[in-house]
Amino acid sequence: MSTKTKIFITGVTGYVGGFVLERLQNHPDASNFEITAMVRSAQKAEEFKKSGVNAVVGSFSDAKLLEDLTAAADIVIDVVDADVLEAAKIMLRSSKRRFQETGRPQVFIHTSGTGILADNAAGLKTTDVIRDDANPDQIEQLPPTAFHRDVDLEMIQADNEGYVGVYFVTPGTIYGIASGTFVDAGLHHKQSIQIPALISASIDRGRAGMVGKGVKIWPNVDIDDVADLYIDLYNAIKANPDAVGHGRDGFYFGLNGEHVLYDVSKELGRVLVAFGKSSEEEPTTFTKEEIDKYFNGLDYFGTNSRGLANHSKAIGWRPTKTTKDFLESIKPEVEEVLRRRL
Repeated sequence: MSTKTKIFITGVTGYVGGFVLERLQNHPDASNFEITAMVRSAQKAEEFKKSGVNAVVGSFSDAKLLEDLTAAADIVIDVVDADVLEAAKIMLRSSKRRFQETGRPQVFIHTSGTGILADNAAGLKTTDVIRDDANPDQIEQLPPTAFHRDVDLEMIQADNEGYVGVYFVTPGTIYGIASGTFVDAGLHHKQSIQIPALISASIDRGRAGMVGKGVKIWPNVDIDDVADLYIDLYNAIKANPDAVGHGRDGFYFGLNGEHVLYDVSKELGRVLVAFGKSSEEEPTTFTKEEIDKYFNGLDYFGTNSRGLANHSKAIGWRPTKTTKDFLESIKPEVEEVLRRRL
C-alpha cells in the first residue's frame, strides 16, 4: 500500500504561498499528497480545510508547533518571510530530529530572493556584475551581510551536515495581480510588496518617485511563472533527486527579465497622471525623509541585483512573461492600490 507524501507549507495566506498551494492541489499527484499549512487566522484555517488542506492555527512564534509540523513532513515548502533566522533554526532542528528518527533526509524548499545579489549603489550607478544560479562559486562569494544571507547560510550548513536537502527558490521582483480559488475567497494577498510600496509612496507624495537617478537594474518575474518554479523544482527532485543540486548548489533564480527603476517610475508617472493622481509624468528623486517615511530608511529601490536563471531552466522551468509584461502590469497594480485605499 502506497504512503502519501506529507507536505508542510508555510505562507499560504501570503502572495506567493497561496499560488503554490493551489498548484499543489492541481498537481497530477495531488491525490497522493497530504498537505498541512500553518495559518494565523482560525477563520481562514476553516476555509482552507474545506479544500482538503490540514490547516493548523499558529505562527512562527509557536516554536513547539512549528517543530512538530516540520518534523512530521517529508517535504517542507517554506514560502514566508526569508529573514526570520530563529524560525529557520527551529525548523532545521526539527529536520535533524526527523533524520535521526527515520534515517531519511528531508526535502526543504526555502524561499530566498535576489536581494542576496543587491549592492549599495543608492540608485546612482548600474553594475555589470551578473551572477549565475548555476555557478555556486559566484553565489558563495556573496557577503554574509547580504539580504537573506544569514538564513541561507544557516540552511546551507544544515545541508552540509546531511540531514536535510535544501533548495532555494530565489525570485526577483514579483509582479501581477493574483487570481484563483484561494485569493478569490479572500484567503491570501492579491499583490506583492515591492511595486505596491513604490506606488503607494508615489501616490502619497503626488508624483512618481525613484531612488537616486533611478538607474538601478533589478530582475523581475510574473507571479504565475514563479509559482511554476516551485512545482518544477518539486517535480525534478521527485524524478531524479541525485541530479538536482541542493545546498550551496541549490539556488534556483526566479527571473525572466530586467528593469531599470527609471523606466518603472516613468510608466508609473504616466499612469498616475492618467488617473488624476499627479500632474507630472516625469519621476523625481525621493528625499532622505521620504525614504525614511515610506521605506523604513532602506534604499532598497536604489540597489542593483542581476542574475541568470540557468539552473532553474535546466530543471525544466519555462517562464513566459517578460519585462514588457512587467511594465504593462503597472496600471492594474495602481488600480488595485487605489481600490484598497478607498
